[in-house]
Amino acid sequence: MKILILKRDKLGDLLLTTPLFALLREHFPHACIDLLASDYNGWVAAGNPHLDRIFLYRRVRIGRRFSPLAIGSQAWLFARLLCKRYDFAIVAQGEDSPRAVTRALWTGAKRVISYAQVPQRYGNRLTDALVPPAEGHEAARLLALLEPLGIRGKLIEVAPTFVLPQQAATYAAQWLKTAGLTPGQYIVLGLGARRARKQPTATQLVRWVERIHRQFGLSCVFMWTPGGKTNVLYPGDDAIAEPILQANPVGLVPFRGPLIPALGLIWNAKTSIFPDSGLMHFASASPGGVLGLFGDEPDFAQKWRPLGPRSRHLVAPLVASIDDETVFEALGGILESR
Repeated sequence: MKILILKRDKLGDLLLTTPLFALLREHFPHACIDLLASDYNGWVAAGNPHLDRIFLYRRVRIGRRFSPLAIGSQAWLFARLLCKRYDFAIVAQGEDSPRAVTRALWTGAKRVISYAQVPQRYGNRLTDALVPPAEGHEAARLLALLEPLGIRGKLIEVAPTFVLPQQAATYAAQWLKTAGLTPGQYIVLGLGARRARKQPTATQLVRWVERIHRQFGLSCVFMWTPGGKTNVLYPGDDAIAEPILQANPVGLVPFRGPLIPALGLIWNAKTSIFPDSGLMHFASASPGGVLGLFGDEPDFAQKWRPLGPRSRHLVAPLVASIDDETVFEALGGILESR
């Protein structure tokens, strides 16, 4: 059996697809299971033991930039995929995704499985059109896509998995040594949400750093997305981080760097605190787990909450309205679980 999984969108979304890889491999140990992802998110699945091969397509649009070469590159890639004669192409999206369905149809797979609001728009080549679910965690929605293969979807209450890149491990070891920190003896405190209601305030963060140092005797590696809010590809948090750096609370160790090195520091932390973001899901897949903060309605948090035995989450209309006692009660539960 030959199975191709298609996944577009963000880094955290692909991370949440890893339980689907594992369940497929469990039921079809001798199948060929491949992944098609973009050149932006495909590295997240690198080294995954349940995949045979990862195919990457170049994105045609990156921000406002348009790449004509990417069109030709995609055409060549899909010609190769067409020759592989897949038995199944699974559009691993938790809802209807027209662009992903179109790519799946281009592969020429015998059966194409996807959620579809209006199946007729894709024609009869979309052989297994499923009704998009109205509720449930994103990971559970993805697992439910396996029902046409005779696998009953279920939410696996474990964190998604990823293989820490060697570059990240090497960088973390060197950075921690320079900073005078020991693995497992600090907490990562991060920013990263795109909307203000999802971010903790500078005042909150300063209080948390001081209390973590006082109550647990731990330092805080404070990380944020580098750059300004005008960045088209990914808005940065330099402006939000500045007042925290100026306050310089006891126990604060700043880290302003790219994603891969940040993953190494998260992996070696005792635990992490992040607002809803891709980094929150990477932290949930790390040994220390994560406390996720949601400035949203409960239904949204239920769909995107971090999974794993050492992961917790808090929900409020504004993260700024979550009181410190609630935060530290949840944080204490994570630390005790270790």
